Amino acid sequence: MLPCQLPHRYEFIENREPKMQEILYLEVPTPDTAAVCTWLQQEFEPGIGEKIITPDGFRLLSTATAAGVLKSATQIANPKSTVATSNSVSHNHKSTELSTFVWSVQRTTYLKVFRLEDAPPGEKKFLESLNFALRNKFPERYPEPPAIDLSKQSIFDALAPYYPLTVKYFQKMPKGEYDLQRVYWWEQRWREGTRNPQKPKQVVFWKEEGSSATDSVTDLTDVTVYDLIYIGGALGVIHAAVMARLGYRVLLVERMPFGRMNREWNISRDEIQSLIDLGLFTAAEVETLIAREYKDGYNKFFDANNPSFAKAPVLHTPKVLNVAVNSEKLLYLAGVKLTEAGGEIWDETEFVRADVELEKVVVQGCHLPTKCDRTVSGRLLVDAMGSASPIAWQLNEGRAFDSVCPTVGAAIDGGFEPGVWDSEYGDVLYTHGDISRGRQLIWELFPGAGKEQTVYLFHYHQVNPKNPGSLLELYEDFFAILPEYRRCDLDKLVWKKPTFGYIPGHFSMNSSDRAVAFDRLILIGDAASLQSPLVFTGFGSLVRNLFRLTDLLDTALKHNLLSAKHLNQIRAYQSNVSVTWLFSKGMMVPTGLSLPPQRINSILNTFFGILTEEELTVAETFIKDRTDWLTFNRLALKAARKNPSLLVWILDFVTFGDIWRWLGSYFSFTLVALASWLFGWLPNFARRIQPWLEPRYPAVWLWLLTNSYALTYGMGRPQK
Repeated sequence: MLPCQLPHRYEFIENREPKMQEILYLEVPTPDTAAVCTWLQQEFEPGIGEKIITPDGFRLLSTATAAGVLKSATQIANPKSTVATSNSVSHNHKSTELSTFVWSVQRTTYLKVFRLEDAPPGEKKFLESLNFALRNKFPERYPEPPAIDLSKQSIFDALAPYYPLTVKYFQKMPKGEYDLQRVYWWEQRWREGTRNPQKPKQVVFWKEEGSSATDSVTDLTDVTVYDLIYIGGALGVIHAAVMARLGYRVLLVERMPFGRMNREWNISRDEIQSLIDLGLFTAAEVETLIAREYKDGYNKFFDANNPSFAKAPVLHTPKVLNVAVNSEKLLYLAGVKLTEAGGEIWDETEFVRADVELEKVVVQGCHLPTKCDRTVSGRLLVDAMGSASPIAWQLNEGRAFDSVCPTVGAAIDGGFEPGVWDSEYGDVLYTHGDISRGRQLIWELFPGAGKEQTVYLFHYHQVNPKNPGSLLELYEDFFAILPEYRRCDLDKLVWKKPTFGYIPGHFSMNSSDRAVAFDRLILIGDAASLQSPLVFTGFGSLVRNLFRLTDLLDTALKHNLLSAKHLNQIRAYQSNVSVTWLFSKGMMVPTGLSLPPQRINSILNTFFGILTEEELTVAETFIKDRTDWLTFNRLALKAARKNPSLLVWILDFVTFGDIWRWLGSYFSFTLVALASWLFGWLPNFARRIQPWLEPRYPAVWLWLLTNSYALTYGMGRPQK
């Protein structure tokens, strides 16, 4: 990799092998590596030594070293010159050379400085000067998508100057124009929410705050009053179908054409069993939804630049996310179950506002093809709109989400050369480089039906108004660096559809520090920040907690316990998950902070290296959010022993306030674990007294049922 070597004659005179030592490793946050190299060679003044240009940077020779090289060259030209003179130069002056070079990967630039032999005078000042000058010349930039007017041009024409690769390959996808508009819309909606977190747009009103439109709807006698109105048809339709089959009148409102998904879903067999246990699908129907079940999944993080104690072998997880689900087929079948049970679906209808009254909630929407207003009322509104939900932003103003995973990718239906990848295997978590432009990029690859593969690129990200996280920038990265990740020719790939979204996270200290409900309104799925802190998938988290959420919501509806006080108890909070948020925090580069490029890969390899030494079930339970208190503490202590620098590394970009919050989460986790051990008998006891308690004291029964689930599901131990 080094662009320069010392002449053999000089090495012979020294009569010892030269020693190379890496003394600086930086990421320069720009894809224009040529510009960085040119600046290094032509503009940067090192202040020490003699600067010699190389193809990828420059060499710095100390005066003594330069003289030695000159003497060596002279001896080669004039063999009769005395060796004694040369020896005099080499023994009286220590040899020194600094080699600085750059290279490109992951659409960014990396720089290293190596020292040959002894440190020259002024080396520290040179390194500080180089680092400072690079930060000023090539600072972090957070570009925003351009403002566009689609009435005057297509989305392709509007974005081509800014995201040429993204436009090129979206044009190769069926419905690519519609999907790219969706990417742009989602990013704009997310940015709008992060810019004004303290004053989010108000979309939920009390009756006295509502417009006259609410009163006019109230006067209509032929308006159907539903039990449940779901806004959002991805995760929403699964929950809606279950509730409809329990006998409730259900309406599903979806902004997109129903069944259209911009994500694929992966899960494991034991988790998808929940859909069978609830009676939503039969076992035979579930089999028709499975596109592929792979043999093994790999977890590996780039460690070429890591210290030896932060390297790790591949972690095998054959039963984690190993079942690829045909998401559109699942949505369609869930929609069939919903309508067969008497439910309705309004697709291509955008939510506008909700007006809460004492006895009902009135929901206003807009039918996008006709631009006509649509108004409906129901007993309860369920927000399943995901991270773009304006309701979630309003209910938790100032702290709707603490983190997010911007995620992009595509379903690819062939085109890889034979031998590039075996379709019986998947990548659960994989990195092929270090921090890139303030992000640790992570890949996922899941085989689908036939030759199909779904590939994702994502990163863990702290929500920041200046740097919300860009889907369009990430897509440009995706198309640029996919050949680095998996050897391929992009023009030969068969692009089936894009997969993208913002998957949010909330760092909970306890089960009540986030509002998931308002009077006659409740959040589920990503809108409620219901996700795994490691693989950040709302689908798996919802399915794992589906029985719990359904049972609690059914209880609340039966007894008309629809105030915020009661509905806020209905959540899929897990104390064993909340305590792991520091782990995901350690995978995010705070905006404006420059970390050693290898830092996050080193942290990941420390944890995953420990998991490779454990039984297979330990890694599976950890990734599936089922880690118990004893296992968590044992793994944490083992990590500290293996890598004593771990806490110091994390404190480089995690504040003491974060540590204090985490200690609160850990304390809550410990208390719930203790309660689960002491009161493990409570869930069975609650079921025995249900026939007497529920009809007499329904609010008490809901509270007892909620706490029973907290001792089981809340500790990652779901029970039927």
